[in-house]
Amino acid sequence: MLIRNFKRSDTEQIATLFHETIREINRDQYSLEQVKAWAPDDIHFKDWESFCLSKHTLVADDEGVIAGFAQIEDNGYIDCFYCHKNYQQMGVGSRLFEALVKIAKELKLEELMVESSISARPFFEHNGFSVVTPQKVYRRGQVLENFLMKKSI
Repeated sequence: MLIRNFKRSDTEQIATLFHETIREINRDQYSLEQVKAWAPDDIHFKDWESFCLSKHTLVADDEGVIAGFAQIEDNGYIDCFYCHKNYQQMGVGSRLFEALVKIAKELKLEELMVESSISARPFFEHNGFSVVTPQKVYRRGQVLENFLMKKSI
């Protein structure tokens, strides 16, 4: 598996991965209404392309299949961090996280931040993040719980 930078041709796979992962994996901790608000049916690929180009976006490429993707901003904020529903618990997240830390160190950052879902919280805690505060996030009329988490590097 290759961890590499995002390419425009990845856009459709990334948007689909985001949608399917939330709709299937996050259903254990969030209601159907909440996951539909978080990952609506109307995926706009052009929006995803510009969104991915606006940050340091990495993909885990398994011979043409995107097994996961992660993003970090110049200030250390980890925006998206998702592993494909068929690649859960296979080390994809760990590989992506290592690559994000490398970018953070190149940027001379001292801290990483993430707003973690209930589902992703154990992964981030395992990687040294601590909960700063629980949060309520509003998406398309739904309230979702997540956690602001930080880690010193």
